[in-house]
Amino acid sequence: MTTPRTEHLVLPGVLTAEQAAATVRGILAEQREDGAIPWFRGHHLDPWDHTEAAMALDAAGEHEAAERAYDWLARHQNEDGSWYAAYADGDFADVTDRGRETNFVAYIAVGVWHHYLSTGDDTFLDRMWPAVYAAVEYVLRLQQPGGQIGWRRDDDGTPVADALLTGSSSIHHALRCALAIAEQREEPQPDWELAAGALRHAIRRHPERFLDKGRYSMDWYYPVLGGALTGAEAKSRIEADWDRFVVPGLGVRCVVPNPWVTGGESAELALALWAMGESDRALEILQSIQHLRDAESGLYWTGLVFEDRAVWPQELTTWTAGSLLLAVAALGGHEATCAVFGGERLPAGLDPDCCG
Repeated sequence: MTTPRTEHLVLPGVLTAEQAAATVRGILAEQREDGAIPWFRGHHLDPWDHTEAAMALDAAGEHEAAERAYDWLARHQNEDGSWYAAYADGDFADVTDRGRETNFVAYIAVGVWHHYLSTGDDTFLDRMWPAVYAAVEYVLRLQQPGGQIGWRRDDDGTPVADALLTGSSSIHHALRCALAIAEQREEPQPDWELAAGALRHAIRRHPERFLDKGRYSMDWYYPVLGGALTGAEAKSRIEADWDRFVVPGLGVRCVVPNPWVTGGESAELALALWAMGESDRALEILQSIQHLRDAESGLYWTGLVFEDRAVWPQELTTWTAGSLLLAVAALGGHEATCAVFGGERLPAGLDPDCCG
């Protein structure tokens, strides 16, 4: 096992160099030899969290391990361009949820672009392009007339037209990354540009087009994290529900009114705050969740029921560690992570505000 690069993963009150290296080793220890990164060994893999963990490995300089994760996706992509929602312990032959969720499928574009920016490997980008292209085409077949994206296709092939704001916001980010890949390869995709613009317009102007999941913190910050809301719009949204979701000194609630803060949501909010230019508040959020760190493994517990001071569930997840490392990498100035989550080298996308 290599020694992770940690100079940009050191953050006061969050990670020392030794702690950062331990967290990276913790993710690597859960990765299978075939490249799959389950939540933890013995649990399932989902394509979104698998990709998030791979991105964290790239942020730590573990490019070979990250590449193996993306190769796993390319090898096991379904003929329609999708992946299933869950694979037991990352075993592609043992599917535990045969639904195909659009935001899970789209996220490969974010990871592939991040890996390319981390490595400059044109051969990798060429090799992954067919998988990215097929994934985006699959997702856009579920785009609704209002711009929003239906959230999944069921096992029997039935498309679900209902859209989730969090999922569609993540897809908006993925579409911009896919367009950046297409531009780098000099293969413009004007239909994708139009789709991204229609999606951004739905997110910004038509909340009624999405299922009401306003109790969940992800629906609060994901339009910012996914780049659909920026500037004053982003700041207004975050300020409006700050006191509703943020528990001072402990982190971010997953869902109100439950007394449960979670590491993944907290790290993602920190990343959204960094993208807004609010690094001080981002740092405070990351510092507030150090009670979730497991010193032995370097990984992080999923969450804490704070009324009882009880860790729940009893899971140390690769994606929680991955989201924290990515937030720290952005604050630490890691070029690829900053470019992907800060919007640099990503097309702004069209936003037809003139349309209804």
